[in-house]
Amino acid sequence: MNAPFAASPLLERTEFDSLLVAPSRERRRLQCYLALVLADILAIFTGFSAMGYLLAGTDGFAPSLVHAQLILPIYLTLALYNGAYSTTSLQQGWTGVFRALVAIAISVVVVVFVQFLIRPNADVSRMGFNGGAILAMCVIAWLRLQLRSLVRWRCGENVLNELIIDDGGPRVELRGAIRISAAAMGLRPNLNDPNALDRIGLVLRNIDRVVVSCPSGRRAEWAMMLKGANVDGEVLDDEVARLGAQGARVVGKHGLLLVSAGPLGLRERAIKRLFDVAFAGTAILVLSPLLITVALAIKLQDGGSVFFNQRRMGRGNRFFNMYKFRSMSEALCDSDGNVSASRDDQRITRVGRFIRKTSIDELPQLFNVLLGDMSLVGPRPHATGSLAGDKLFWEVDLRYWQRHSLKPGLSGLAQVRGFRGATDHESDLVNRLQADLEYLEGWTIMRDIQIIFLTMRVLVHDRAF
Repeated sequence: MNAPFAASPLLERTEFDSLLVAPSRERRRLQCYLALVLADILAIFTGFSAMGYLLAGTDGFAPSLVHAQLILPIYLTLALYNGAYSTTSLQQGWTGVFRALVAIAISVVVVVFVQFLIRPNADVSRMGFNGGAILAMCVIAWLRLQLRSLVRWRCGENVLNELIIDDGGPRVELRGAIRISAAAMGLRPNLNDPNALDRIGLVLRNIDRVVVSCPSGRRAEWAMMLKGANVDGEVLDDEVARLGAQGARVVGKHGLLLVSAGPLGLRERAIKRLFDVAFAGTAILVLSPLLITVALAIKLQDGGSVFFNQRRMGRGNRFFNMYKFRSMSEALCDSDGNVSASRDDQRITRVGRFIRKTSIDELPQLFNVLLGDMSLVGPRPHATGSLAGDKLFWEVDLRYWQRHSLKPGLSGLAQVRGFRGATDHESDLVNRLQADLEYLEGWTIMRDIQIIFLTMRVLVHDRAF
């Protein structure tokens, strides 16, 4: 009986070597991890010992070493779990420093808590313990940054071996990745040919991550081959980029692409809301004399209404009524926002020109914040009839709708960058949209606070008319 497959020929040494596209970095990464562990241990003992010596001379060594021994096992456990020893920490030095400092800070809290429970009246030098912890954190940060040169020497700029296999698909760029041609290397994902699979396996030896760019007809074969290759494998599919997919999962026999997700979790939303309510409530109380004065000035000027309500698009693409101080003649107000205000706009009153120039007309939106329709910081809400050039905003760029995944704000990243006022050209909208989408990608409460302070600098601007 004939064998179903031809016997795999023995590779010559030269051909075997030619198929190895990269040396192994696994052992080198382990060496770097070990160096980080030893450096952290040294830093902890050095920090506590140095503080003990500064406070009590040589007599301070013994208690300081006890503190270090209590901290060390907890720190190493936390550091292993929070990624202080990971490829990300090797690749990004400051990320590793931050994770290590978080681990030691938690370790200090745990030791203090346990010691209080066990021996609440223990005579412990607070200065020695706290000072030792702070000094240890400083030494950890310094040593880890010094070890960046060791990581670069042992692993290079990229601590992982990443490989791109070009097999007739679109060209993809990954910084530091190795690129090979499937045709030039004789690589074929033929699942019925063990020799072909063996050849691919040799190429993938020592590779940590591989990306295959091929026509759609060969993606299934490459995917099946990569599943048995003991490597993190990815197949290029530009449909993922077109849909803006953020993840994938399999349900039954169907594959689902995650194309949208709320930008903030429950905790982030709670923090943002508490900050909004506290700040807006305080601001209304502090600014109440100004709000009353402006309301009286508007009323005395022409006897019309004080506020101007306009329907705007908010979070989740839902409409809400946004409040502003009325700055135009009541008969000429444009509730749909079809015509943007211009520099010499005859619709604007004398009081209106001043409050628009100083952004005072926007202050009633603090009540929108308290009502939950708006936030202090977020993409500015636009009237549905707003035009950029001669096009509606969403006709310029369909990504416009993505900005509504968060509550609109009194101010935003676009405003502090100077992208405000009339949208005479399509580029005026594109610049704002880019800033809004950037804000959505990386929300932090500190960034909101920073934008609020930066807003103070641009309250008076030459594009308000």
